Amino acid sequence: MLMAVGSLTVMGIALGGILGAAARFLAVEENPLEEELKAMLPGSQCGQCGYVGCGQAAAALARGEAPVTLCPPGGRAVAEALAKRLGVTADLSEHEEKGPEYAVIIEELCIGCTRCIKECSVDAIMGANKLMHTVIADACHGCAKCIKVCPTDAIEMRPVPMTLSNWHWAKPETEHTLH
Repeated sequence: MLMAVGSLTVMGIALGGILGAAARFLAVEENPLEEELKAMLPGSQCGQCGYVGCGQAAAALARGEAPVTLCPPGGRAVAEALAKRLGVTADLSEHEEKGPEYAVIIEELCIGCTRCIKECSVDAIMGANKLMHTVIADACHGCAKCIKVCPTDAIEMRPVPMTLSNWHWAKPETEHTLH
């Protein structure tokens, strides 16, 4: 029995050493700008920007292939922060600032087709085939992709109601001149 334990220990140490060496010598260098831009994005992986996730969007931004206004959930603040970091100007004249929203399914119109369930990237929609569906509001990040696939227009976006758990005190205005 000690022989089996000893041989497994030696194999574990040897294979661990090989994996550690492979990780060090075969590591792929990542662009630090991509990681910084990815940290600035909301991380909701909603796909509203046209990319699969925030990582691909950050890579496109770092390569200069995407505008800084690509992230609808991030809004004006993220676009301005990205523009400042990349040293470009952002045209926010056509940008519509919206507050946080979540999807709501109108029960009378839902036919249970499950298209919205398949489209939801965060599994915020519950239901089954040919049965009514519902949205878990706390899980919904407001990407509105489910609205586009609903054949009966049974889904609408509503603003997140102000509660004690999501209310924030506004930042104070700073005075630039001293009296």
